[in-house]
Amino acid sequence: MNKLVRAAQTSQSLSLTAMEEASRLGLREADIDHLFLALVINDQPAGRALRELGIDIDSARLAVDEQRNAQLALLGIEASFPEAGRIVFHETDGYEWTPRARDLIAKSSSKGKPGDAAAVLRELVAEPSGLITDVLGRLGTTSDVIIERLDRADSPSMKSMDVAAKAKGRITGTTETFVSAPLDEVWALLTDPARIPEWEPSIGILDRTSQEATPGTVWDAVAPATYPDGKPVKIKPQFRRRSVELIAIHQPDRIAWSFGYPDVAHSNSVLTEFALSHAIGGTQVRISRSWSRRKGWRGLVAWPLRPIQKFLVWITLFQTGSAISRTFR
Repeated sequence: MNKLVRAAQTSQSLSLTAMEEASRLGLREADIDHLFLALVINDQPAGRALRELGIDIDSARLAVDEQRNAQLALLGIEASFPEAGRIVFHETDGYEWTPRARDLIAKSSSKGKPGDAAAVLRELVAEPSGLITDVLGRLGTTSDVIIERLDRADSPSMKSMDVAAKAKGRITGTTETFVSAPLDEVWALLTDPARIPEWEPSIGILDRTSQEATPGTVWDAVAPATYPDGKPVKIKPQFRRRSVELIAIHQPDRIAWSFGYPDVAHSNSVLTEFALSHAIGGTQVRISRSWSRRKGWRGLVAWPLRPIQKFLVWITLFQTGSAISRTFR
């Protein structure tokens, strides 16, 4: 993966998570403290380095809150930040970075720097205001310890997305995401048909969700009528109805679902597979999405579009992983 793609995907994932954290406080600007929180649950080596030091999202949030209040006290200001609520970023709009956070992210990919999460974390712990250094102190560590951990880590290897022909006649895209919840809780989310709309944006409502989830069972579903922010979804009639089939379930770590369009002739079903594993501070989730390749002249015509297709696949995988992570935060 080249530097530009790595930097773009890192920026996208960190931006989403940081702005989600800001939205918990009713804020529309994400600053470097929200960026730090995003790094804590990031899938790349930077996130793993922080979690190996015992830093999880709850302790990091607490340390950030304490540091904010301490700064106000030093200024003689008797005030407090808003009470944290649920994440509403996906239901609202108008979010942006503060100038210093935006400049820091840009700096992480300048002058030969890789632009991955480790590069962002290196810039963050050296940020001149000292905010993150103070937060790390409240978490029982230092910037030097963080840098040492990053220096010892393996060379950056973005596993964010890979698209390749995994089996004859099929294309598969894969991604990995870290979820700050125990494996059994993540398993419960991904195996419950009634909860599919929580992580699959193309599904609005499922029928007969009380039906036992066994391989081969098919549910009828419809696409969402509105986006999370309440705006209506414009969708062609033949794409409104969906079919959802449980393909495989192997407790406690593997499950596969198939999503189809029963009213669309010759449409390809999409297979979404999850592989779960224990990780420090939570669960590592590998998400795979595959579909059949078109044959004949249509496949030849589609060949120049593959870079665009890869990007679209990454976006859908990224959305799924983000939705799973958001559910537990």
